[in-house]
Amino acid sequence: MSKLTKNQKIAQEKVEAGKVYTLAEAVSLVKEITFTKFDASLDVDVRLGVDPRKANQMVRGVVTLPHGTGKQVRVLVLCNSDAEAAAKAAGADYVGLDEYIDKIKGGWTDVDVIITQPAIMGKIGALGRVLGPRGLMPNPKSGTVTNDVAKAVEEVKKGKIDFKVDKNGIVHSSVGKVSFEAAAAADNVREFINTLIKLKPAAAKGTYIKSIYLSSTMSPGIKIDPKSIDE
Repeated sequence: MSKLTKNQKIAQEKVEAGKVYTLAEAVSLVKEITFTKFDASLDVDVRLGVDPRKANQMVRGVVTLPHGTGKQVRVLVLCNSDAEAAAKAAGADYVGLDEYIDKIKGGWTDVDVIITQPAIMGKIGALGRVLGPRGLMPNPKSGTVTNDVAKAVEEVKKGKIDFKVDKNGIVHSSVGKVSFEAAAAADNVREFINTLIKLKPAAAKGTYIKSIYLSSTMSPGIKIDPKSIDE
């Protein structure tokens, strides 16, 4: 095992092993134990009582974080020429069609979100092997395949994110930056967890929210008491 740095050691010592923190305590502590020179991401990992291998227990959805993600989200809109002006006005970073499809076929994926229209999906299907592994494939469920591309761009720029449970039953998401005010960070975590609760599959039995951990890019995870989310 690699040797801990001085700051990692301090961080480990401040997080009590086995202790469960309230949301407010966890947000305050993660700010205290993050020593990165850059503005680290604030990450949440939630273990759910579901079996993702069963289609009726798949948890997937979107949430608009009240205080945004703190990230500069680069958006590509693949659309017909009649929607280009509206997409640009809404703040899309790249707008076009065939030229970008060719770029992606050549391996270009320098964006965070791709939004398109239902009529264009036939052209985009061939890009699945490039976009799929990077989580960039537009999807109607996440609102990235829509006729109103301008509205979709605005929502993504304001802090709309999509998430999906992984094969281990864990949903991982970035919900802001360590530089956020503690109250804003807590609001974002709360909105994310409450959205997950609303999406509980009818087929899921037993405890649904099994554990919640808050961490920053380089910090240890801090366990949160699910009962404290709405305090």
